[in-house]
Amino acid sequence: MINFSQFGNDLYTGRRSIPFIAHRRRWYAASAVLVLIALLGLGVKHLNLGLEFTGGSEFRVAAATNVDNYESRARDAVQQVSPGQAANITKLGTSSSTIRVQTEQLTDAQNNDLRAALAKEFGVGTNEVSASFVGPSWGQSVTQQALRALVVFLVLTFLVMAIYFRTWKMSLAAMIALLHDMVITVGVYALTGLEVSPATMIGFLTVLGYSLYDTVVVFDKVRENTQEAFGNKRRTYAEAANLAVNQTVVRSINTTVVALLPIAAVLVMGFTVLGPGTLLDLSLVLFIGMAIGAYSSIFIATPALVSLRHNEPAVQELEKAAAKFHTRQAKKDAEAQAKGTGPGAGAEEPATSEGLEPAVAGRGTGSTGSTGSASPASTASTPRTIHPYAQTGPRNQPRRKPKSQR
Repeated sequence: MINFSQFGNDLYTGRRSIPFIAHRRRWYAASAVLVLIALLGLGVKHLNLGLEFTGGSEFRVAAATNVDNYESRARDAVQQVSPGQAANITKLGTSSSTIRVQTEQLTDAQNNDLRAALAKEFGVGTNEVSASFVGPSWGQSVTQQALRALVVFLVLTFLVMAIYFRTWKMSLAAMIALLHDMVITVGVYALTGLEVSPATMIGFLTVLGYSLYDTVVVFDKVRENTQEAFGNKRRTYAEAANLAVNQTVVRSINTTVVALLPIAAVLVMGFTVLGPGTLLDLSLVLFIGMAIGAYSSIFIATPALVSLRHNEPAVQELEKAAAKFHTRQAKKDAEAQAKGTGPGAGAEEPATSEGLEPAVAGRGTGSTGSTGSASPASTASTPRTIHPYAQTGPRNQPRRKPKSQR
């Protein structure tokens, strides 16, 4: 049975390592396929924009007594009033009997006729059918404001990250991961035909902030490890960055799972009880975006940073220095194995009585450090010459005079 806590600890200490950076071309290829599919979905199917963006009329039939085959019945009522009119028909909640009908802009006479037709079809009074209208200018204003907010968010994010990390390449790598999340999330909506409402836009901007936060946490560890690598010259930039991803991957997964569990509960309630609405739209985009954001912070952001900095002179010099260090270390290990001691065996070997004999003999010879009558065998077993100060020990050193006599 796998001990996940031990596995996470091994990843943090470097005892185990997942080659996120070494296999970055695989992640690039997988993301390229996902982005291509998303772009094809946007180009072929387009987004299913809600009434708030396109403008039109909305009718709600409250307390309907019979909702069997409500879609076809409501569509027939629309066709009677306005032949050829497209309609978006949904039921708000599984336990609810409210029918929502959305159409293009209708005249006042058509609004009254459709209210009467829907009331007759579902067996309710005309006063139980509400009608509202959203103009296209309002929808266009919402779209422009949403796009403006997105552009401002991206520009400010790029500048703040460039200042914080003191390199524009980290900021650019974060923007690449952010655009990756944006395109795939929007592509999912285009391919599935899910309706895009103002609540979806709010959730979309929230997802960008969450994805960015996860990326910043990983990059903070990357900066710490790479600074240490530039200092001791023992790891390449790619190795230090890969260690940072391994050290934060468990945290990223745990954070994402904890965030997705309550959102999944809201989704279940939205699909089974509440039906289409603001809560369902918001939770759906959060669930999709957070899952994709966790993927990009691990598999896209840091590998993109390593690719951007690969050709820098400092990074190239670090790779050469780290290669020399690994060569020296491998040579030392080979020599230790050839002697039969193994790497690090000297630190674990207990001190023997022969090794202590010179110190004992020197203690009786005064401060000259001569071994006197020490046998040749004991002298030969000494690994190195012991300094007289170490032979006599601190107890045999002259005591300092009291302060009053100094």
